[in-house]
Amino acid sequence: MGLSFSVPCDPCVNKVFQWLDVRGSHTHNLKKNLVALKRTMEELKAKWDDLSRRLTREEDRGLQRLAEFEVWLNRVVIVEKEVSDILNDRDVQLQRLCLCGFCSTSLLSSYSYGKTVFWTLGKVEELKNKDFNVIAAQAQTPEVEERPLQPIIVGQETMLDKAWKHLMEDETGIMGFYGMGGVGKTTLLTQINNKLSEDRRGFDYVIWVVVSKEAQIEKIQDDIAEKVGLNGEEWKQMDKSQKTNRLFNFLKKKRFVLFLDDIWEKVDLAEIGVPDPRTHKGCKLAFTTRSQDVCTRMGVGKPMEVKCLADNDAFDLFQKKVGETTLGSDPGIPDLAREVAKKCCGLPLALNIIGETMSSKKTVQEWRNTIYVLNSNAAEFSGMVDKILPLLKYSYDSLKEEHVKSCLLYCALHPEDAIILKEELICENIIDGSEDIEKAEDKGYVIIGSLVCASLLMECEDGLGRGVVRMHDVVREMALWIASELGTQKEAFIVRAGVGLREIPKVKNWNIVRRMSLLDNKIVHLVGSLECKELTTFLMGRSQLEDISSEFFNYMPKLVVLDLSNSYLSELPEGISNLVSLRYLSLSSTAIRCLPKKVLQELKKLIHLDLGYTWELESIAGISSLYNLKVLKLHASEFSWDLNTVKELETLKHLEILTTSFNDSPTLEHFFSSLRLMSRTRFLQIGNEFESSGNGHLESTGISILGSMDKLRVFRIEKCRIPEIKIGRICSFLSLVQVFIIGCESLRELTFLMLAPNLRTLRIFRSKDIEDIIKKEKACEVEESGNVLFQKLNDLHLEDLPKLKNIYWIPLPFLCLEKIVVRGCPSLKKLPLDSKSGKQGENGCIISYKSRGWIKGVKWEDEATKIRFLSSCIKEETEAY
Repeated sequence: MGLSFSVPCDPCVNKVFQWLDVRGSHTHNLKKNLVALKRTMEELKAKWDDLSRRLTREEDRGLQRLAEFEVWLNRVVIVEKEVSDILNDRDVQLQRLCLCGFCSTSLLSSYSYGKTVFWTLGKVEELKNKDFNVIAAQAQTPEVEERPLQPIIVGQETMLDKAWKHLMEDETGIMGFYGMGGVGKTTLLTQINNKLSEDRRGFDYVIWVVVSKEAQIEKIQDDIAEKVGLNGEEWKQMDKSQKTNRLFNFLKKKRFVLFLDDIWEKVDLAEIGVPDPRTHKGCKLAFTTRSQDVCTRMGVGKPMEVKCLADNDAFDLFQKKVGETTLGSDPGIPDLAREVAKKCCGLPLALNIIGETMSSKKTVQEWRNTIYVLNSNAAEFSGMVDKILPLLKYSYDSLKEEHVKSCLLYCALHPEDAIILKEELICENIIDGSEDIEKAEDKGYVIIGSLVCASLLMECEDGLGRGVVRMHDVVREMALWIASELGTQKEAFIVRAGVGLREIPKVKNWNIVRRMSLLDNKIVHLVGSLECKELTTFLMGRSQLEDISSEFFNYMPKLVVLDLSNSYLSELPEGISNLVSLRYLSLSSTAIRCLPKKVLQELKKLIHLDLGYTWELESIAGISSLYNLKVLKLHASEFSWDLNTVKELETLKHLEILTTSFNDSPTLEHFFSSLRLMSRTRFLQIGNEFESSGNGHLESTGISILGSMDKLRVFRIEKCRIPEIKIGRICSFLSLVQVFIIGCESLRELTFLMLAPNLRTLRIFRSKDIEDIIKKEKACEVEESGNVLFQKLNDLHLEDLPKLKNIYWIPLPFLCLEKIVVRGCPSLKKLPLDSKSGKQGENGCIISYKSRGWIKGVKWEDEATKIRFLSSCIKEETEAY
């Protein structure tokens, strides 16, 4: 008897067994698959490293990676992360296995994990087995990305042409554009970029990067990498130094133009990875900035200043923004439009925004109201606070030191378009008496220079050779806006300069007023009493002021600066003695006769007193009460010195700077008897320039300068009869830069100038007895310090000197000399020049003369000298003085 079994062959049962077999294999083979996964991933990573190094070499040769290979690289990075996560869970999953791997304490978890390992192993093997014969190919030159421009551009055609030609010159590596905010720097740079889209000039890459105020090196690196196609997954894994190396090795073999728009500080090209275009020929860098100093730090010798538009161009732009329809809607509008355009002072930003705003104003009433608003408080004009002033405020915010910001705000106290004397600005706003005057002045010039470099102040000329600056009207509006706490405290900073006021403006709360400027007005009387307990600055100069009530200054305990200059004021009110904090007082060009002793006794903190050009001044008796006085200006005042004046001034122990004038011989002798006062004199004038010729000449047997005058900067002798200027053994003029000899008789030579090594301007007019500038016989008696004579002289003007024969007896280098003017000097037959004398180069030294006969009679040192100077001589037709 036998037994038999039959096994059912149901297909459903077979599928179940197959499923159990697969599921079991994922668990049973887990350990083996994990080992294979780790080994295969290591092989894939080694292949990835090898191909990445190969790719770097290929790209350094200028080739561009294939898109297919870029995809493979990215997939490897992704799968490497997946494998890492799997291997991190390995130990936990292996501990769950039992029955020699045929079962698990957590069957579902082990199956899921094993399945993931199996499928990931497949992906890794697939990536590892992928072959690449070519991973990079010759790249197509990318097109220049043309950047959008505003539809209307006016007045930049000439500068664009000049900038384009300069940038394309072989020797130009770096080019910088600077100028105030809103002036059109970015527009100009954009135009250059767009020209390259039409005329590629052989550059491989044209790269535009906006840097802005908060510059970040990695942000700049990423922007450049994106433009040149390096910003793949591999780039994102690099740190800053790796990106630097990657960029440098890529760009060093390329010809590129890099545009950096709006930089606020020096950008370190080496730190970014950009080869220096000055040494890597065929590469260019052009950038925009608001700071001239940044241009210098970036190595640009001659940066291009982007200036405001000229009047005609400005009005042209403004008209186009306003539109013909509006301009033609009333016959009176075009004239009013020109007036509104002038308020923008050529600034394209303001012209664009204000022009757009006015395009909907079609009545003369609206235009007249606009002019009123712009004149009285421009910040209230639509678009000014949200579009114009904030952009300019970035420049203000970038100023790192508070005293620099304070100086800028102080400049806004002056009228629109006013020239601001640097010396006065420093004295009023910067010198506080905490250190010696010259050190404070030096710091002041640094502050002003930084504002000029930041395009917030503009250097200009006043025709008198004085250092002056000017403030753009829109920058001034920005400063006033900031000073008023962005318009929230308009009465804290009251500026009504040059608006024709006839009385003090009405203010709701005088106690919040900190600074007040009423310069250039028509106020005749200051009456009443203002309670201004926070007022620190009161500028009342250039007015028609005649008198001030005694109580006017009773409640101004913090007033530091008081300017009453250029007025008809003849006496000071006793109430000025209440200004116990006053440090600066200007009474220049007033009719003041004397200084009340009671007033002087109370101004214990006064350090600066300006009495220059006080024609009615009779006495300064009692001035010794101002024992903290450091600066006293008395030039062109009419009072006569005597020994008592000298003795009283000598008691001012803190006096550092004195300016003075003398119109009679006894007064002059009293002054030169005081070595102390001579050593503190900065400006000295002998004689009176306003006396009629032949009358009122100061007469003296000679001037004897026995002590050092090393602080003297300007020395004028006018309409005098002085036969000789004698100098003592310890005499020197180390700071003397300007000497003017005008209408002097008897004076024959100026040998004392040998002791002025820093002299820059020498002008001698209508002095009929001058025979020598430096007399050879007398020069031997002068002890020199070894300095080359006239080594810093740049302006020599000789006019109406009939007896002048010699300037010096042998040629001198005149290293800085730019111009020699000779008129009415028939006896001067030889100039102390040789072929190497004078300033060299494109703007070298020239000789300007009046008489053709004189220039033909000059005896030159040699033929080379004659050729050098005759080629640059200029014959002038007009009188100079």
